Amino acid sequence: MKIINWKNEDFRDVSAIKLFEHSGGKEIRISMEKDSFMKEHQAPAAIMVQVLRGKIEFFVQDEMQILDELDMVTLDSNVPHSLKALENSIIRLSLSKNDDVSRVFKVVN
Repeated sequence: MKIINWKNEDFRDVSAIKLFEHSGGKEIRISMEKDSFMKEHQAPAAIMVQVLRGKIEFFVQDEMQILDELDMVTLDSNVPHSLKALENSIIRLSLSKNDDVSRVFKVVN
């Protein structure tokens, strides 16, 4: 058994950390300070994005959705998207086992 702590009290711009990797995929915690932005990017495989704390704007092409705490969105591979934090936010990003975590770190840095 492994307990994964999603809490974060340090909100400075945008940061990401891989919390866990299992046979089916990888779990990443993204922390976003209010008004921070993740530029448009895309993933080579399907992803799931869930807001655990806070509120974000989630952009896909010309469409914007507001995601509140515990809301989740799924995207197919190669769909361009971006995010803006409306509040200090903690986001769970679930990646495919074959996706490279360094790609995520390049987007947030």
